[in-house]
Amino acid sequence: MRSFRYIEEIKEPVERECPGAVSCSADQSAPPQWNYDVFLSFRGVDTRNSFLSHLYHELQHRCIKTFMDDPKLERGTTISSELFKAIQESRLAIVVLSPNYASSSWCLDELTNNLQCMKSNDTVLPMFFNVDPSDVRIQSGIFAGAFAEHEKRFREDIEKVKRWRAALTEVANLSGFNSKNE
Repeated sequence: MRSFRYIEEIKEPVERECPGAVSCSADQSAPPQWNYDVFLSFRGVDTRNSFLSHLYHELQHRCIKTFMDDPKLERGTTISSELFKAIQESRLAIVVLSPNYASSSWCLDELTNNLQCMKSNDTVLPMFFNVDPSDVRIQSGIFAGAFAEHEKRFREDIEKVKRWRAALTEVANLSGFNSKNE
């Protein structure tokens, strides 16, 4: 398992390509300019005023520049270009997977983009908060119900739902932290 020391060890810039997203840097031969050390991906209703506020405080205390979205941002239906830019300008993504994470198309779009930008450099760190990693991996339990709703809502764009499922499987297969074991 990785620790916070893992976050602090990211010193050298890493060049990334983000398929399907805006380029991570204007000049692909130059390393991107990092504006954040860490991008936090989370479902606000589950974690914003509890676990996440503690994690954010700890990262700030360690002088780790962290992007955490404004609670007002999620009122829209699509992810803003500013949020995608913050993902691209971050060295590491911490994805806090919680019981209601998969019910948010916003979170799932964010996860997909995080994986596209960061997975090849091993800079995605999953944290399983009150969820079983196997439920995330195979979308069972509470995740099954969320996907039943997505399949109804996005029946005209079922490929999007398939990408979300693949992203959850992929992130659940990464080494991370499980709140039930820590």
